[in-house]
Amino acid sequence: MTDPHPPPFLTLEAALREFATATSTQSQQHIRPIHSHVALRLALEGGFHPDEITPHPPLGVETRAGRQRLIFDPGAEKREECTVLGGLKSKSVDVVVSKAGVGPVLAVSVKGTGNAFRNLTNRMEEAIGDSTNLHIMYPGLVYGFLHFLKANQQGQAELSPNDVAITENGEVVSAIRRYHDVLMGLAGRRLVRNDYTRYEAVALALVIPHGKSLGQIYQAFPPVDSPLHVGKFFDRLYATYDLRFPYVGASMTALRRHEWAPESPAFQAIQSSGPPESALGYHPRTG
Repeated sequence: MTDPHPPPFLTLEAALREFATATSTQSQQHIRPIHSHVALRLALEGGFHPDEITPHPPLGVETRAGRQRLIFDPGAEKREECTVLGGLKSKSVDVVVSKAGVGPVLAVSVKGTGNAFRNLTNRMEEAIGDSTNLHIMYPGLVYGFLHFLKANQQGQAELSPNDVAITENGEVVSAIRRYHDVLMGLAGRRLVRNDYTRYEAVALALVIPHGKSLGQIYQAFPPVDSPLHVGKFFDRLYATYDLRFPYVGASMTALRRHEWAPESPAFQAIQSSGPPESALGYHPRTG
């Protein structure tokens, strides 16, 4: 059943507000809204058909006069994750795009950390293992790693030293800065022959957990010129996908990313609060 009202996690900020205020990590309450946002964004901005995305976003596609129109359809939403067969073991992956006859072509792993920042480097072994495992089986897979941390500031809440992300004078703690530097070594895999341990795109962001800026990205770190800046993450995924799949398989039209009709009911619903790109914070893929 279609619904003219936009779903709740169209914007990254809306999903991050849930992450920042979650009181429990059970059942992935803090991170599932970000999964929903990524799935929606891969359709709206990325041009991937909703039926190719797991978990399935609350979107449908109707064709009129040869043009594909996106509609909001809450009944289409499915929350289960995709299990991907890796080279060493099967792996449940947060968000996956699969193409018929090809298999998984793009995937995003999302992590969220609210405290114990001195232990961040312990997550590296898991991240390296995940990338290696999937790239052994699917060297062409465009794999992204997206990690959000709570920007807990000293003096604004009662925190243990290990849970502080930003000092009273506004400096990001050394544990997070070191983690950023280590993550840079895992980013930027471009060709299918490159190191399997690396991801095609990696992003690290701190999320403000209080006040009027609740759910917003802490802009001072990482800096805008960092390869890990979240503003570059999705563009890097799309550019790498286009290089690997539609470019190589130019005759395989199913590999091309869709361009949605600007008059799509979904975009009309979003426009009720302003132009889609202003309301969303990113540009829908229209044409």
